[in-house]
Amino acid sequence: MIPLKINSFDRMKRIIISGGGTGGHIFPAISIANAVKERWADSEILFVGAEDRMEMERVPAAGYKIVGLPVAGFDRKNLLKNFSVLMKLFRSMQKARKIIDDFKPAIAVGVGGYASGPTLRAAAAKGVPTLLQEQNSYAGVTNKMLARKAATICVAYEGMEQFFPKEKIVLTGNPCRQDLVVSEENRAEGYAHFQLDPAKRTILMVGGSLGARTLNQSIIHAFPELAKADDLQVIWQCGKYYYKEIQQLQSEGKIPPNIHLFDFVSRMDWAYSVADLIISRAGAGSISEFSLLGKAVILVPSPNVAEDHQTKNARALVDKDAAIMVTDTEAPAILFDKAIALVRNDGELKKLSENIIKLAQHDSATRIVDEIEKIILSGD
Repeated sequence: MIPLKINSFDRMKRIIISGGGTGGHIFPAISIANAVKERWADSEILFVGAEDRMEMERVPAAGYKIVGLPVAGFDRKNLLKNFSVLMKLFRSMQKARKIIDDFKPAIAVGVGGYASGPTLRAAAAKGVPTLLQEQNSYAGVTNKMLARKAATICVAYEGMEQFFPKEKIVLTGNPCRQDLVVSEENRAEGYAHFQLDPAKRTILMVGGSLGARTLNQSIIHAFPELAKADDLQVIWQCGKYYYKEIQQLQSEGKIPPNIHLFDFVSRMDWAYSVADLIISRAGAGSISEFSLLGKAVILVPSPNVAEDHQTKNARALVDKDAAIMVTDTEAPAILFDKAIALVRNDGELKKLSENIIKLAQHDSATRIVDEIEKIILSGD
């Protein structure tokens, strides 16, 4: 840790963190805020998010103040709708400038998402230094636009020089939820909580808090095969969007008894601890968690994301024999054939676990705060 100069302390107290839209942006943002608070307990942190997006609920629940901007994303399919988007962007820039004037931050940190564009542009225009945190192996449009004026760009993957100036890049990894620990105690709690048999192999399938239709279709297609697999059990997080319709299958007795259905898994530490194999989308935050915990994983990248960045995230692991990838199109037909074969293969599970853990970046939030500290101190 860099020694804190006394005459810098007052300036360090005020930090803006901006971005959101998805859990992949919000969890790192909150982790960075928590690390700031650990270092400077009386610091003041203000989040700036997008109105009506997930961060407006998640950030206050984590104990932080947030202000919303009326910003929205461009509609690439219907260009006529973008007039209202431009008006929202104009209003967001005005509001962002006022936020910077009123809060007077020492630094503005952008984690990606709609709100970070206006906020960091306004900060840079008023001489406030900025830091970017890019979660993905393929940089987002907002961060690429903001990179020119950023002091530092914290990344989670090697080879990001194709998107950002090399001299600004610092490899820190993605901050993860700090309560995730794989342990014997959590394993025992998990077997009890999910009503699992410790003698059986366990597959955990997660599609995000809202779910993933393709993953749900894939397991439904595999019901006959899974019903015959007496040595296996599945934790299935189907997502809140799909829970009611899938619950109907359960009430009709169509879901095999070795499949345990949940709309949302709140205790991921227990779920990860019991899982021998994970099936997941390829969001950057999830991949960082799998890497830190050394979990064998089959990744099914979502095709519904900007720049197809989840496929690029997955390939970064596949190229190092650290994960298996199944495309969204292939998944309904082959995903569980691969999963069943893999979870029974001790050697392959061990290889994937050993390779993915080599890619883990530890203490990412603390390392990002190190960079925040350097930037603020350099302004003295």
